[in-house]
Amino acid sequence: MTGSAPNSVGEADAAAWGELLAESYREIGERAMRDLPIYNEALGVEAIGFRRFNGTIVGIMVTPWFMNVVMPASDARQSSGATMRVRFPAGDIEFILGEVGQMGRIASCSLFSPMAEFADMASARATAEAALAELMLPADSEEATRRREPATTPIDRRNFLRGTLAERRG
Repeated sequence: MTGSAPNSVGEADAAAWGELLAESYREIGERAMRDLPIYNEALGVEAIGFRRFNGTIVGIMVTPWFMNVVMPASDARQSSGATMRVRFPAGDIEFILGEVGQMGRIASCSLFSPMAEFADMASARATAEAALAELMLPADSEEATRRREPATTPIDRRNFLRGTLAERRG
């Protein structure tokens, strides 16, 4: 067995957990969500980027009615509806605990709900992949620092209100 085998087995397990969760949400969608106004017919249910992270599994669940960062929460002692904080490279994220069908307890953090602004699954998938990449980007990394820098110089409020849109100076 190679040194990478345990990691690939772990990643396969993470992807399989994400797919089981997606199947639970497909059933929920068909049974309870399809006729609601928040259901975006252009989207499907998909598990995006599920992977091992700090001894657990994390990924993003895309459905026609929400996009959430999700992870198993079977070890959490809090009751359903409670919250828990998880440290990611990008910083601490607060999750809500709940139950999903046969999957049991999960922790979820909402990214989008409803999903009306997504025209198709490709755009929802790209957004989920970008969000997960940002979550895994260390907050103090050079890339994160560069992304936080303003793209333009701030506009002076008075000049903006006067309609001149001049940049703030000295």
